[in-house]
Amino acid sequence: MSRAIPDQHHYAGFWLRLAAHLIDLTLIYIVEGVLAVGVVMMSPRVFGVVDILYGLVNFALVTAALSWAYFALFESSPMQGTVGKYAVGIYVTDRYGDPIAFWRASARYWLKLLSTWTLGVGWLLAAFTPRKQALHDLFAGTLVLSRQGYPVAAQVPGADLADYWDGRRWVASATLPPAEL
Repeated sequence: MSRAIPDQHHYAGFWLRLAAHLIDLTLIYIVEGVLAVGVVMMSPRVFGVVDILYGLVNFALVTAALSWAYFALFESSPMQGTVGKYAVGIYVTDRYGDPIAFWRASARYWLKLLSTWTLGVGWLLAAFTPRKQALHDLFAGTLVLSRQGYPVAAQVPGADLADYWDGRRWVASATLPPAEL
């Protein structure tokens, strides 16, 4: 029996995803810029060609690890998305609407290279596929959804205002553990 994603979810379109990615890239480039300035300020003033190449390779490895950690940790967190995704109101799930684990978020991040290596066509798929999936989403088994599709407790018939959304379903407050005094 396969589970299907509920109908109330709205898939995040290409332009929302692009806006979120631009916000994320801006944040990452700011951090990398500060890191680069720090490295240059702490390095010796005499450089040889080998020293410059060695420094560039190390800097590239560190920035790649930083970007991977940023995307994988945020997308597998309870926030289910990066700062950019949160800002535009979208989040990442598996194909059933459940949060993704760190390893799936990591695979999704590294599969973005494949989307880029196809001359950007992998990214453009998000504009044309029925579930708005880019190539890396198809291979990683992920969806990017818009938060606008979530019903509000007051709008759900029979939902008490003490109910809350746990990321997969509405949960009655009676099922919560008692509050500590």
